[in-house]
Amino acid sequence: MYGDNRREVVVYGIYYAVALAAAGVLVTYLAGWPFAVPLYILAAFCLYFFRDPESQVPAGPVAVSPADGKVVAVKPDEGANRLSIFLNVFDVHVNRTPIAGKIADVRYQTGRFLVASKEQASHSNEQNTITVEGAVDGTPTRVVFKQIAGLIARRIVCYKKPGDHVAAGERVGLIKFGSRVDVFLGPEWEVTVRVGEHVAAGSSVIARKREASRGAA
Repeated sequence: MYGDNRREVVVYGIYYAVALAAAGVLVTYLAGWPFAVPLYILAAFCLYFFRDPESQVPAGPVAVSPADGKVVAVKPDEGANRLSIFLNVFDVHVNRTPIAGKIADVRYQTGRFLVASKEQASHSNEQNTITVEGAVDGTPTRVVFKQIAGLIARRIVCYKKPGDHVAAGERVGLIKFGSRVDVFLGPEWEVTVRVGEHVAAGSSVIARKREASRGAA
């Protein structure tokens, strides 16, 4: 599966870094190295930004975080509990699926590019919505999550399409340079994180299946 897309993510950083470093060499030749320092710093930052560490996906009837970042909202929305995660430019920007299952729908929506930490970004910004249908402890369930562009992030990448099967914590895409990810969880899920917490994609548990729902199968 092409390294679960890991290699492709890292290659983005290499492309950007090589281009910036080449520009730095040209500026050094034409104007001197002090003028090229910002370009070299940006080249190093791109290598750092497009890092893609492995995640230890926890077992059990849980949903894992689809993104690295800070939880900025946990509230009712669209008939579910919405959990919003803000990614700053220093967070890992690879997105992962919260549960195992089948990709039922992938829907892209154009929109604005408001600051991703703002509440209005959830509905107004450009976004890509992914619906995953699966089973937890034998009970059918679904989780919807959105890759949301921000003020700086204007490139959403999604590797998956409807019909694809995914494992919990599997890479599904990324958002370049600062963004937001919203997760919508039905009443069968008990949210286990609070506003202000920092979560890690694929390894932090954000919700646990309620006992009653698990026994209803």
